Order: sequence, then C-alpha cells, then structure tokens
Amino acid sequence: MVISLNMLDFNIKRVLVDPISSANIIQWRVLEQAKLIGSIIQVTKLLAGFNLASMINRGEILLIMNAEGVMKTTLFQLVDGDMGYNIILGKLWLHKMKTVPSTYYQLLKFPMPEGIKQIRRDQPTTREMNAISVSSKKGKEHEN
Repeated sequence: MVISLNMLDFNIKRVLVDPISSANIIQWRVLEQAKLIGSIIQVTKLLAGFNLASMINRGEILLIMNAEGVMKTTLFQLVDGDMGYNIILGKLWLHKMKTVPSTYYQLLKFPMPEGIKQIRRDQPTTREMNAISVSSKKGKEHEN
C-alpha cells in the first residue's frame, strides 16, 4: 500500500507500507534533498530483496516520522538506487505504531488516546506510479 507521510517538515510521497519487510528503508536522494547527509550513521549491512537480489546499504539514520500526529523515531537503512519508492516502512515501524494494515480497505489503523486514527492510501500517487509502470512495460514490448 502506498501512502504519504510527513517527515522533517516535508510531505513524503511514494511511501510503501510493506508488512513483510524486516527493515525500514529510505532513498539517499530523500536525505540529500532534506540536507541530512551529515546525520548518517556509518554502518554496512547486506539487504536482501524478495527476489533474492542483495544490496549494500550506505548507512543508517534515525528520523522522526509524523503519522497523523503520532511522532515516532524510526531507524532507516539508507540505500542508493532506484527502488520506485522514497521510503519503505516495514514491520518494525508497523509494530512500533501498533498499526493494523488493511489491504482490502487500503488503509492503516492505529490507536490513539482520543480514538482510532486512519491513514488512507495515496490514490493519486498510486495511479501515477501504475501509469509509469505500465507505460515503461509497453515501451519494452515494442523494443523486442
């Protein structure tokens, strides 16, 4: 499910919520734009994707995420490469937020003192990403 979240006084689009991922991942270019390259913790880890391809991270960074008024400090693995998303939030973030994701209703629900909060998927961004994906696949079909 693709959502948008506030982080570092920015509205970050193309945030993938992936309950299977064991890591929270952020793109290098997001930190460059936020001018946070100096805050990176130098650590080298090997990250393995669902297709068993591996990628070495460029470090880690602790950032404060704002999800509908809930502020949580989140540890991110920093990668440099095109993965289609600016951020991937995995099960560590979902558990910390006590979030229940619903793929059927395309939303996240989590408890707050004043009641249950919801984050709905970012439908325009999802459509835009799907349109780009479909058009790039069509372009590859014509090349063959």
